[in-house]
Amino acid sequence: MNTPNAILSKYWGFDSFRPKQLEIINAVLNGKDTVALLPTGGGKSICFQIPALLLEGVCVVISPLVALIEDQIKQLDSKGIKALHIPSGTSQNEMIILFDNLKYSSCKFLYISPERIQSKFIQQKIKELSISFFVIDEAHCISEWGHDFRSSYLKLHILKELNNTNIIALTATATNKVIKDICTSLELKNPNLFKKSFFRKNLAYQVFYTEDKLSKLQQIFKKNHSPSIVYVNSRAKTKELSNYLNAHNFKSSFYHGGLTSIEKKVAYDNWMSEKTPIMVATNAFGMGIDKSNVKIVIHYNLPKSIENYIQEAGRAGRNGEKSFGVTLTNNSDIQLAIDLHKKTIPTINEIKVIHHKLYQHFQISKGELSEDSYAFNLLEYCDKYQLIPNKTFNALQILNNYGIIELNNYGVQKSSIQFIATHSQIINYKRTTKEQTFFIDAILRMYGGIFEKAVKIDEFKIAKKLGLTSYKVIENLEKLHSLDLITYNKSTKNSELFFLQPREDDKTINRIAKSIKSYLKYKNEKFSSFIQFIKNDRVCRNIQILDYFNENKVEKCGICDVCLQHKKSDANISVQIIKLLQENKELTPKEIGEKISYLERDILIHLRKLLAEEIINITDYNTYFLK
Repeated sequence: MNTPNAILSKYWGFDSFRPKQLEIINAVLNGKDTVALLPTGGGKSICFQIPALLLEGVCVVISPLVALIEDQIKQLDSKGIKALHIPSGTSQNEMIILFDNLKYSSCKFLYISPERIQSKFIQQKIKELSISFFVIDEAHCISEWGHDFRSSYLKLHILKELNNTNIIALTATATNKVIKDICTSLELKNPNLFKKSFFRKNLAYQVFYTEDKLSKLQQIFKKNHSPSIVYVNSRAKTKELSNYLNAHNFKSSFYHGGLTSIEKKVAYDNWMSEKTPIMVATNAFGMGIDKSNVKIVIHYNLPKSIENYIQEAGRAGRNGEKSFGVTLTNNSDIQLAIDLHKKTIPTINEIKVIHHKLYQHFQISKGELSEDSYAFNLLEYCDKYQLIPNKTFNALQILNNYGIIELNNYGVQKSSIQFIATHSQIINYKRTTKEQTFFIDAILRMYGGIFEKAVKIDEFKIAKKLGLTSYKVIENLEKLHSLDLITYNKSTKNSELFFLQPREDDKTINRIAKSIKSYLKYKNEKFSSFIQFIKNDRVCRNIQILDYFNENKVEKCGICDVCLQHKKSDANISVQIIKLLQENKELTPKEIGEKISYLERDILIHLRKLLAEEIINITDYNTYFLK
């Protein structure tokens, strides 16, 4: 007899469920609309995969990320469970074959993106299927108050029209406001709500203020040799930091969205097999990762919200053993993050300008509604109108989310170059032109290995570095290409842009200005909440997080940096420093910090106190010794 426990044992090899899983599964089996909030590592996928295997028909899973879809299909396939998905670019004939396979085979799962399910053809084909139930994964994307709002999610209420079966909505991070939006937008009928506490008794959240983050990284990895993730905020930083760690004999790989599928697979496999136990990555790395023994997740740069932070830090300690979510920061780091945030969040007036110039850019008249699609290059557009790319991209996403434009970013490829001339040929050419000498030298400084292989480049970044326009950079590269000094493969695949409303300039934005202002205010509040969390060294980290997610738990975790500091407040740091200096003739503050577990600032306070009391002295080389 098939039961949830029997399926769990047969396919997953577990004897029992994690908290809330069986309750959620039973609600789905009983045909109830369900919302499940399980923090990262809570085992969300099992909550729909097991009932799908027990019920007749196909389970349709709406998921936002191709990588997440492919990973879940791969995991199901490894268990002998058949699942299909509809990749972008699938022809209508191919889709007919795919849906025939779903009808007449034992396939239990169809994975599809929220954008693809808007297709009338796909909707008709889904109507022809026997559906067990619908799954909305990453359901926080439905809400404009969620941290990854996707406008396509707002149209998922059509699912009830396609098949009036039950829906399960799953997310790892959602406030009460977001949960309310999920229920309303999906038109759920008296949904059962399951919330697992965000309290992780084995995960120690620790914030370290340090001016030397690289040394702190080394210090951490000298003590820890288990699998780890280091999150950074740029693609270039992943490679730079990974190279630094490797140069200091710490085995690491790097990962970001700009790598090829082969490069991603090699980095991922090396990390999973622990050939390189440290992964340095942007937030492109993490979705769907199932590695239970990650010991430490380090944020080298500050994330944008508590939701992002919890999701990423929560990838540590899924095996239930003591683990650490570490943030490395300092006052200048925090100020830099604040300044950067201000530069990337547009105002209403800036959105109006960016919206207005779109019509100018494509020469669309007032009152006209163009039904054409337009190839759109963000960097060229920003260069033409002297706009800030990050802020412009965010403004376009807002216009997209509010149904004013549709911007499809799939297929965007970066340009690449490779020097094919010899070093001596390059030197000879540089003698003929001063301007190109400066340009070539700058390219060689910015991109390593450019003689050995084709390297991806960013024309706008080069332009900014050299104080040129993007057009001038492209002109220089095309000239070097024509002289057979380099091969230059210019990005030809732009984003695709559609106008969904007629041109009315400011009137269009004014109609939704109140809603946009609320959205921008909320984005700023989310960022401010995280900065406040980082700065607050008086309240237990876990209590701060639980309060943010509307949990009233007041029990201290006892293992975060705040709790540990409170425990040590009665200890005499000076005594430990004196003892260390008795054992070692001279030590720097950094060496003292490596030997005793106190905050850097507290050690410095006690060193100054001991100096004032003339118990210790300091050398010209900033080392301390006992008098």
